[in-house]
Amino acid sequence: MHGEFNTGTRHRTGRPLLLPVTLTLVFNAVCLTVTPVPHVRYAASFSNAHSNSAHTRGYFVKSAPGINRSMTPLEWTLLVILSMLFGSSFFYIGVAVKEVPTFTIVVVRVAIAAVILLAVMRVMGTRMPTDRRLWAAFFALALLNNVIPFSLIVWGQGHVASGVASILNASTPLFGVVVAHRFTSDERMTPGRVIGVVIGLIGVTVMIGFSAFQDLGLDLLAPLAIVGATLSYALASVFGRRFRRYGVSPMTTAAGQLTASSIVLIPVVLIIDQPWTLPVPGTETIGALIALGALSTALAFVLYFRILATAGANNVLLVTFLLPITAVLLGVLVLDEVLLARHIPGIALIGLGLAVLDGRPLRMIRARFS
Repeated sequence: MHGEFNTGTRHRTGRPLLLPVTLTLVFNAVCLTVTPVPHVRYAASFSNAHSNSAHTRGYFVKSAPGINRSMTPLEWTLLVILSMLFGSSFFYIGVAVKEVPTFTIVVVRVAIAAVILLAVMRVMGTRMPTDRRLWAAFFALALLNNVIPFSLIVWGQGHVASGVASILNASTPLFGVVVAHRFTSDERMTPGRVIGVVIGLIGVTVMIGFSAFQDLGLDLLAPLAIVGATLSYALASVFGRRFRRYGVSPMTTAAGQLTASSIVLIPVVLIIDQPWTLPVPGTETIGALIALGALSTALAFVLYFRILATAGANNVLLVTFLLPITAVLLGVLVLDEVLLARHIPGIALIGLGLAVLDGRPLRMIRARFS
């Protein structure tokens, strides 16, 4: 879901203006991140929702209403901002990868994000939970949402064209529909939802270009690895819904997942990349890594779990349809790239798919002409 997107846009110049993008994303995302989950009260213990220990205050939710099948304007706004945060990651990765190995970037990304969220929680006077069952769930979520998909995508993108990887990554909502139908009671598969996902996937394919498949070849292992990553993301979105039922706030869920991911991945990167042998990166690379961890990971996952808590797994996974649009628009606005002819129908198809998935525009049209 968070890999690098190649939309085939032609470059005029390469000016990664990190500061303006960073300031814009911080301003918008922070303003909406502080919006609390509606109708939520915080309890203080995983095992006893009625205790009020100051030691655990702030990260457990006592009551959790059902999800919004049709997202509210706020949730759509959060989803767009989430796509900007995830989508802008390819700018930062593009800068950092010139000096830092890809897997090291992944580990630095989650580690910086974990440190930032833990620091923010400490400033807010909120402590991480200590319940072993909850930490077991954090580690399971870390494997499904970070460790497994990040590793599969990093390996897969080294063997297939990035355009193919982008299209395969956009199949995440399709898996999400199937997984949510199988494992939840309130996100059932409907013909409209399947049609909407297929239209959106076609839109992504049109944006990136069918020519991307010309480089696929006969080696199916790498594409299957990326498909495995999208399936892992879909499973993670459904698994992550339990944290609201457990009574865990979005910020604590994000901090727990990223901390667990760091614990798992740091020993691996020490063996594989041996980062102490690498030359010290430049200032621009360090800035890109900090932005990648702070904005495209820490802040992004807080928004991700905020949307997941109220809108469910199917809706939060729609961010993968918006990522190519974000990549194209940021490229045009920030890097002076050229909008290609195929991008317009691709964006239109993605918009149509999202409208079908939401349902309200079609209901309004039917009501108007009935």
